[in-house]
Amino acid sequence: MDGGTDGHGDGHDRGPADGPGDAEQDVRRQMRDISEVAAVEVIVTSAVHLMSAAAVKCGLGHEENAEQLKDLDEARKLITALAGFVTAAAPEIGSQHAGPLRDGLRSLQLAFREASIIPDPPGQGPGEKYTGPVN
Repeated sequence: MDGGTDGHGDGHDRGPADGPGDAEQDVRRQMRDISEVAAVEVIVTSAVHLMSAAAVKCGLGHEENAEQLKDLDEARKLITALAGFVTAAAPEIGSQHAGPLRDGLRSLQLAFREASIIPDPPGQGPGEKYTGPVN
């Protein structure tokens, strides 16, 4: 028996049909993999996921139906969460990582303002309670 369903004998790519012991091994492997990733990487990756989701919700996707995917209520939530996250993480991750995240956040805040039919007053846009007014 090779130990895996992919034919390579490495124990990876097991399906849900495998026993509970296999699922437990998969969880242990995933935890071990996560433990090897630096906190800065996890933080930056999480911020990039929030940015990507916010961009799609602002209608900035590259798909032909990007405008149909626009949902400014959802974008507001994501941008506000991103602003709080970046603001809290900045001292921990250093300026070399925080700077580009702040730039991306600012771009999203401006894109949100541009996409809004009635722009928020200065200082009241998404995330501006964490970043201050964005111009």
